[in-house]
Amino acid sequence: MVQIQASVQINAPIDKVWNIISDLDSEPKFWRGTKEVKNISKDGNTITREVTIAFKDSKCMQTVTMYPKEKIQIQFTKGVIEGTKTLSLSEQDNKTRLDVLWDMKLTGMMGMFTGMIKKHIQSGTEQALESIKQEAQS
Repeated sequence: MVQIQASVQINAPIDKVWNIISDLDSEPKFWRGTKEVKNISKDGNTITREVTIAFKDSKCMQTVTMYPKEKIQIQFTKGVIEGTKTLSLSEQDNKTRLDVLWDMKLTGMMGMFTGMIKKHIQSGTEQALESIKQEAQS
C-alpha cells in the first residue's frame, strides 16, 4: 500500500468547507482524476457509488461514509484502485484545515505502476485542495 498525504489551510469556516466537500456530485469539478460520479444507493450517511477515473476511464466502486463536519471516508471496493481516501476537517480561529490521506494500491497487473501513478495522485490531490480552498474563500 502507498500512502499519499496533502493538506491545506483555508480562510473560511468549517461549515463552508464541509458544504463543498460533502457535495459528492461536484467531485469531478475539483478532482481532475475523477471524470464521472454515479450514485447507486444511500443508507443514512453511507453512499454506494460508481466512479469513472481518468486512468484509462476505469470504473471503480466506492462506499463513501460521511461524518458531518469531521471527515469523509471513501473505500474503494472494486476496480483498479484498492484502499481508502479520507478527507478530514479541523477548525481553528475560524480557519479550516483540510487533510487528505490516501492509503491505496493499484490492483492486478496495474500494481507495477503504483509508484508512477502515486505522483499523479499526489499532484491531483494538491490541485484539488487548492481548488477547494479558492472556492471556499470566494
